Amino acid sequence: MKSFERRTLAQIVSDKPSAAAVFEKHELDYCCHGQQSLLEACSYDENKYGQVKKELEAVLDQTTPDNLSVSFEKMSLNELIDYILNKHHRYVKQALPQIRLHLQKVENRHGLRHVLLSEILRQFDQLAVELENHMFKEEQILFARIRRIEDMLVHHEDIDHLFNVRMVSDPINIMEKEHDIAGSLMAIIRKLTDNYTVPDDACATYRLTYRELQEFETDLHQHIHLENNILFPRTRMMIDKMMSA
Repeated sequence: MKSFERRTLAQIVSDKPSAAAVFEKHELDYCCHGQQSLLEACSYDENKYGQVKKELEAVLDQTTPDNLSVSFEKMSLNELIDYILNKHHRYVKQALPQIRLHLQKVENRHGLRHVLLSEILRQFDQLAVELENHMFKEEQILFARIRRIEDMLVHHEDIDHLFNVRMVSDPINIMEKEHDIAGSLMAIIRKLTDNYTVPDDACATYRLTYRELQEFETDLHQHIHLENNILFPRTRMMIDKMMSA
């Protein structure tokens, strides 16, 4: 893939998942704002565009298989939902209490010298509540409805007389807005931690916690990308197909 300057960030990552590492490094939002082209995303900094372009070319020119590559576009929506649940929702549920515990320990021990720790903890707690509520709604409402629609199409069933497009489109719109909120909270945490830079007097738990936060942000971006840029657009296309049949 040589010509990518005008492709969206989401399209680039969808085609080559390892490109996400380049975007993470340069703080380019390919998940919540993945519809920007590379040119648009770097329009404020010509030097940054040149550096990102060079690094992307190195990644995209690799002839070896992309170990991160999964053919999400070839998955059924049921399979894609299963992947999101098993990889990302499960990770979030395991990581939230663990990171929270470590953050609290670090704040208790270093909070007097590093006063921003209390605010980092507060923002993380807000993020945790946001994500827990968000995932519950996806698992209990939206994902079940998407599965049902796909099953109706696969089995050539008549449209359920109770079906209303807004039963899916409205929750998707809400989930996208909540993704923006989660992404903004994570960005605040990144800024408060100075891009997860540990101070010189940091203990082992302090260093571990910042690594965990950085890993959490990377996973969150991948998670949101799969939903915003693959699952939800494909669902909208499926609904359009069903309603025009």
